[in-house]
Amino acid sequence: MGERTCIVTRRAAEPEDLIRFVAGPDMSVVPDLKRNLPGRGCWVSAARARVDEAARKNIFRRALKAPVNADPDLGAQVDGLLAKSALGALGLARKAGTVALGAAKVDAAIRSGRALFALHATDASEDGIRKLNQARRAVLLAGGPEIPAFRLFSEAEMSLAFGGANVIHAAVLGAETSKAAQRRVVALGRYRGGHPESRETVDGASERTASHKDTE
Repeated sequence: MGERTCIVTRRAAEPEDLIRFVAGPDMSVVPDLKRNLPGRGCWVSAARARVDEAARKNIFRRALKAPVNADPDLGAQVDGLLAKSALGALGLARKAGTVALGAAKVDAAIRSGRALFALHATDASEDGIRKLNQARRAVLLAGGPEIPAFRLFSEAEMSLAFGGANVIHAAVLGAETSKAAQRRVVALGRYRGGHPESRETVDGASERTASHKDTE
């Protein structure tokens, strides 16, 4: 699948950087995250602000060439779908045995270089995050990979996804079965605008966007 053009920015991008939308049977605008729904589709940059703008201005009518109605909460609906997809993929990673839970095990997974990425609950303590950031920094200074860390889910969401109780910190280990979880977590972080709680840098600061290299 080649490049597509965002109906809001009019900029061309790869499909993985866009979200496809189609007209539903009731003339509502339907997000097509898997890009496989039938009918004419249009594309919006995979960012909450762009989807909100498209819905507010109802740019979909012109793009889909149909009298569709975009729900004012379309941006929130897409967020929920992306979060559900990411949490589902994390649950599958747990079942595959490629997840470490708890600060001590996450620290060990990071320092050994086995961690593909780390997750902190949005309600995690700053002290706990700081200690794991130190581990990530030590790996980087030793010539190892930069291991990204994300804050996208609450403790309750992480506990449900990983089938545990009080899950505050987790690491998804580098394995082929973990790549889908990584892509979906990165996609959610990007969609939310790379907010400070989305991705923690190795020095404890925060970046506003998740780097494209995290998907590779």
